[in-house]
Amino acid sequence: MSPSPHSDDLRADLALALRLADAADAQSLPRFDAADLQISTKPDRTHVTDADLATERAIRAVLEAERPDDGVFGEEFGAQGSTARQWIIDPIDGTANFLRGVPLWGTMIALAIDGVPRVGVVSMPALSRRWWASEGGGAWTVQDGAHRQLSTSRVAALGDASVSFQSIGQWSGAGRVDTLLRVADRVWRDRAYGDVYSYMLLAEGRIDMVAEFDVKEYDIAAAVAIVREAGGRMTSIDGDETISARSTLATNGILHEDFLRLLHD
Repeated sequence: MSPSPHSDDLRADLALALRLADAADAQSLPRFDAADLQISTKPDRTHVTDADLATERAIRAVLEAERPDDGVFGEEFGAQGSTARQWIIDPIDGTANFLRGVPLWGTMIALAIDGVPRVGVVSMPALSRRWWASEGGGAWTVQDGAHRQLSTSRVAALGDASVSFQSIGQWSGAGRVDTLLRVADRVWRDRAYGDVYSYMLLAEGRIDMVAEFDVKEYDIAAAVAIVREAGGRMTSIDGDETISARSTLATNGILHEDFLRLLHD
């Protein structure tokens, strides 16, 4: 596929994002399932490990050296610098999985320009998987050394759709359990694959919808870039085109309006 002029503009940023993922993997993977993993609890009662901190520090060190004028917003060390060009980082998405030895965790790296994710990389080294995208350049993955372009599914009916609702606790916290049960009743299959992996399954066309509450920008920014370039759509639960609404609805695109109506019936 010939890249668009816009994707040419982002090529250096995507190459950097992939190198950031390499730096992240070098920190996180050796600490996965380590007997001496250090775990603490943050003020919001979520867990953080020494691997989360070391991974974000490694990413920030590269950005400080190579993109000193860009801003950075990371889960562990907050935001600094410009918001016009801002790298949005989740060093280990799925920390609860990481600390329990479950391999469904990954690093999420995005470049947002004026608040819109234009580049995204997701690396899940415990699965030996990586996904990436840049605006206009398509979405891609590599597995067993082979590169493959991603495309969301062509499923066009709710009754044929497979969805990931992430967790009952999220929907309960949002006061939307009744809505979740209504969704489950209308679709073919519902599962809670969880965290970043759900969005990558969507981008690969393996499921058709992911919905989530209580999410921060770093939880979804990289996924937004990848899902959109794979042909899908990501908005808030209310349909707003933003990564700051604290909720997200990701679909194959075809079913997006149907799911929005179902969520608000």
